[in-house]
Amino acid sequence: MHLAKGLEFRAVAAMASDDEVIPPRERIESVSDDSGLEEVYNTERHLLYVACTRARDHLLVTGAAPEFLDDLRPGAQ
Repeated sequence: MHLAKGLEFRAVAAMASDDEVIPPRERIESVSDDSGLEEVYNTERHLLYVACTRARDHLLVTGAAPEFLDDLRPGAQ
């Protein structure tokens, strides 16, 4: 997702946007406190957002149970 910054594509697919994939388990395990964990989640969400905004015409985001994205669902507050 880092490499997508500044680029544009007709279609973008973000596959397997599930917990422990985004953010990777290794990043989650590397933090020692809640503020560090929050920073990891915020950074990964931002990277996913950047990747998604590279789509000009079509965007597909998939996941089995992407709790990581729950607040982005229509009607979620």
